[in-house]
Amino acid sequence: MYNDVYHPQVKKDLKKIDPYIRKKIQSTHLPAILSNPSLGQMLAGNFADIRSYHFTVAKQQFRIAYMVLGIDIFILMIAKRSNFYTTLKKRT
Repeated sequence: MYNDVYHPQVKKDLKKIDPYIRKKIQSTHLPAILSNPSLGQMLAGNFADIRSYHFTVAKQQFRIAYMVLGIDIFILMIAKRSNFYTTLKKRT
């Protein structure tokens, strides 16, 4: 199991998400990433070292962007798919 480290903005990301979905992310999707970081797809271009984990809840598409740094998983962003990569670019 890997250690989880969060970008300071992730807390704000989670506050924007419906509580039911937020709980699902914290109980299902983050533990899945921490136990198997290769689940996310490797991104290309400016995001070459970043992985993106995709999932759908209540007909909404979400993304979790993260980096694998040794034994740490650095969670960069959690958000809906719309404008995800534009916001991610500003954050990196």
